[in-house]
Amino acid sequence: MLEAIRLIAITLISFVTALVATPFVFRMLVKFNFRKQIRTSKETPIFSKLHQGKAGTPTSGGIIIWGTVILMAGLFWLLDVLFDGFFGYLNFVDRAQTYLPLIALLIAALIGLFDDVLNALKIGPKGGGLTVSKKLVIYAIISAVGAWWFYSPNILDWQVLHVPFFGNFNIGFWYVPIFMFIIIATAFSANETDGLDGLLGGVSLFAFGALTIVSFVLGRFDLAAMSGAIIGALLAFLWFNIPPAKFFMGDTGSMALGITLGVMTMLTNTTFLLPFFAIILVIESSSVIIQVTSKKLFKRKIFLSTPIHHHFEAIGWPESQVTMRFWIISVVSMGIGLVIFFIDRFFL
Repeated sequence: MLEAIRLIAITLISFVTALVATPFVFRMLVKFNFRKQIRTSKETPIFSKLHQGKAGTPTSGGIIIWGTVILMAGLFWLLDVLFDGFFGYLNFVDRAQTYLPLIALLIAALIGLFDDVLNALKIGPKGGGLTVSKKLVIYAIISAVGAWWFYSPNILDWQVLHVPFFGNFNIGFWYVPIFMFIIIATAFSANETDGLDGLLGGVSLFAFGALTIVSFVLGRFDLAAMSGAIIGALLAFLWFNIPPAKFFMGDTGSMALGITLGVMTMLTNTTFLLPFFAIILVIESSSVIIQVTSKKLFKRKIFLSTPIHHHFEAIGWPESQVTMRFWIISVVSMGIGLVIFFIDRFFL
């Protein structure tokens, strides 16, 4: 009961903190001219036409999300060290559970912020910041460090992969490439999904909601608390990001959320449930891969535009309709994933 109250309290504190901080962050983004640049390209005429009106909208609003979580983690940890007692109840910094996701969140956020700065200053290929290939290299480096942290016998020594309904399998060194694949996939997919007002924020909210429940059931209360802090900050962000968005998340938000989602998935050993918890991320990245493959091999497009949310825009769906319907798909899929988790855990 106390852990449930703690989880709710941390989520609410995060929500209020992020909500209060948002006007200050917004003014800062405007002051330093952090505004979205919409690429005009012959390769993406549909996207450019649909979103040209969004050019100049403040970006890097993801600072609100990761900034709130890092601030709470650091503040509660410091107060716990200085005063102990009550603040130890709120402190969710733990070596085994939250060191890696907190570090991954911060590093990914700072790299994403750097990319947003390049975009705002029109630095990089076509004035768009880091290229996809460079981002993939960054994801690979971060995932390699995380894989070493998990696999190393001197740290966590994790080599077990859980398959629902079949149990645990010791996969040895294969844990490293699987870990790297999950981190790279979630980071890439989150970046691709961040294309409509409120889309990635809502999808991430449901994914982290599922991981919060899973972490709590597994008794990893500090990890659940951190996930709750992310949820609270996401709710505050969505308050301003739902259509029409007052600002965009930017790479500083999408990169941080994607990589952290992957790390938490590995910490809870829910690799095979991730496609249910984050079904839209899977659909979005798959549409891009299918489109690129078809264009390379057959010289034709499968979709009018990718990621697939742009395809639905192109055929006439209003932006808010695409977002809401993708949210509904997320909720249903998340529910299925949680049902599988509980059946696997308690009835088999």
